[in-house]
Amino acid sequence: MHPIDQLMSEHRLIENVLDAMEARVAGMTPASFPAGFFREALDFFANFADGYHHYKEEDALFPMLRTRGIPDQGGPIGCMMKEHVFGRSCLAGIRGKLDAARDGEAGAVEAIRAYAMDYIGMLRQHIVKEDTVLFRMARYVLEPPDLEKLERDYANQNNPRITAAVREKYEAVAARLSSEAVAVTL
Repeated sequence: MHPIDQLMSEHRLIENVLDAMEARVAGMTPASFPAGFFREALDFFANFADGYHHYKEEDALFPMLRTRGIPDQGGPIGCMMKEHVFGRSCLAGIRGKLDAARDGEAGAVEAIRAYAMDYIGMLRQHIVKEDTVLFRMARYVLEPPDLEKLERDYANQNNPRITAAVREKYEAVAARLSSEAVAVTL
C-alpha cells in the first residue's frame, strides 16, 4: 500500500474512535461517567493516533517533505506539528481529570467534556487538512526512492511503536469502542 494511503487509512480508524468519543460525551453525566471507555480511548489516542500514526508523520514523512521543499515554519508541517502538540495537551487534560470524574465530581466531568470536544474538533479539522492539503503535496513532491524509504520506515519491525501487531491491536480496540458507543446511543 502506498505510504500516504496507509496514513489516510489510519485516519479513518482514528475518526471511528472520535465518533465513539463524541457519542459518549454527548450523554455523559457525573452519575453515568464512562470511565472505562475513556481509559481505553485515551490508550487508543496516545498509543495509536499519537504513538503510531503521528510518530510515522513526525519521524518519517515530515522530515522527508522538508528535504523536498515543503516549509516547516509558516507552512503546513509547522501547522500540523502545533496541532499534534495541542492534541497531546487535550489528552493530558482528560487524563488529569479522569479519577475525579470517575468519582462523580461534576466539575471534572465538565472539564473532560470540554477537553474531549476541543480534541475531537481539532483532530477532525487536522485530518481534513492532512488528507486534502499536506498529503496531496506529498504525492506531488515525493519521488519513488522517497516512497520506498517511507515503506521501509513504516515496516520497521525493530521499532515497537509501529509494528503490525500494534496496528491490529488498535483496530480491535477501535471496533470495540465504536460498537459500544453505538449500543449506548440506541
